[in-house]
Amino acid sequence: MTPAPSAPDRALDRSIGLWQAAALVAGIMIGASIFVQPAEIARHVRGVPAVLAVWLLCGLISFCGALVCAELASAFPRTGGVYVFLKETLSPAVGFLWGWGMFWVMHSGIIAASAVIFGRYVAYFTPLGDAGIRVVAVVAILAISLVNFFGVRQGGALQATVTGAKLLAIAVLLVLFLISPGGHPAPSNEAAELPGLRSFVLALSAGLFTYGGWHMVTYSAGETQDPERTIPRALMIGTLLVTVVYFALNAAYMSVLPADRLVSSTRVAADAASELLGPRAAAAVSLLVLVSAVGVLNGVILAGPRGYLAMARDGLLFSWMAAVHPRYHTPHIALIVQAIWASVLVATGTYRALFTRVIYTEWLFFALMAVGLFRMRRRADYQPRYRVWGYPIVPLIFVLASLAVVANQIAADPRESAFGLLLILIGWPVYHFWARRRPTVDH
Repeated sequence: MTPAPSAPDRALDRSIGLWQAAALVAGIMIGASIFVQPAEIARHVRGVPAVLAVWLLCGLISFCGALVCAELASAFPRTGGVYVFLKETLSPAVGFLWGWGMFWVMHSGIIAASAVIFGRYVAYFTPLGDAGIRVVAVVAILAISLVNFFGVRQGGALQATVTGAKLLAIAVLLVLFLISPGGHPAPSNEAAELPGLRSFVLALSAGLFTYGGWHMVTYSAGETQDPERTIPRALMIGTLLVTVVYFALNAAYMSVLPADRLVSSTRVAADAASELLGPRAAAAVSLLVLVSAVGVLNGVILAGPRGYLAMARDGLLFSWMAAVHPRYHTPHIALIVQAIWASVLVATGTYRALFTRVIYTEWLFFALMAVGLFRMRRRADYQPRYRVWGYPIVPLIFVLASLAVVANQIAADPRESAFGLLLILIGWPVYHFWARRRPTVDH
């Protein structure tokens, strides 16, 4: 029997339907990186077939991860997402370490980085220095946090609107690529060659980071209508939609830009649009990136506090982090604290070092999440409403892919990787401090 939502979850408004949840998945996944990251993929593998194969395989791996998340979400339809999954399937300590990294670096770092990208593209339209960009970034964080403060319905509506606008803009961009007389396969001075294993894994790692964020819809299970059914469907719809969009965009890029120019580009989408449509196209792409940044910001700002709220309810954070606003039914204190910390990261610029050092550890937790699924399948009382297709192959593929991302990062930069792991492990003694003082919690 699927467990019912806890009593505190019933204090939250269940305002998120299927399409808002799917918009949350797609809106977070389609960030600014898809407009710049293709150059990194092309740097490691050459030739249209190899590059498109990487993007397709990244989509497949992300879909496998989404299926793992879908089963666990149907088994544990409670606010908190990955924190809840790790806590229930492995141990509260592992769940806490995820939440620790999530607050200090992973989610807050994504908010800070996306806000700075937003500020930089605002600067395309009006002159801003570095200080001005940071001010715009902080204002964006505070404004979107305020929208979510006033209700998950408002945050969900903003997400659906922004995601719809983003997909419409991408569709228009693809049509322009298709009908433009310049839209034909670009010549290349390099012959396609079969990439080596290490190069291919490097390309996969870069691509998987572009697909990141699919799991965040699970944090708002307590505010989702019929979460046992809605979240699995939203995860599948969202990840498949993003895979199609990414594949089409990259095919379009490579139909316009020669391989050498693609590799050297820092603004692939803008360069490709400018090649076809002239300099004014760069302004249109800049607007698209702005919309994408808003989508990521809103999605992560909406999702993150639900994890902190769940931790606080378990006695692993200050009790006031579990507060739900009596009128707006949102985790308002957690939202405020998250906004303040992300703004500090923007103002100090420290998010750059922290984020690049720690973000890869997210994939270590993803691997552990799938391992937890294997553990749960051995329990007689485990009865999820949805079960992963192709078990055990699908979760095994995801475990191996996640570990490959982690191993690749460690091999590429052992010193920085060790620093990132240390930041996460600092949370271990903190967990034991909270565990000793927390009350017994029953679900």
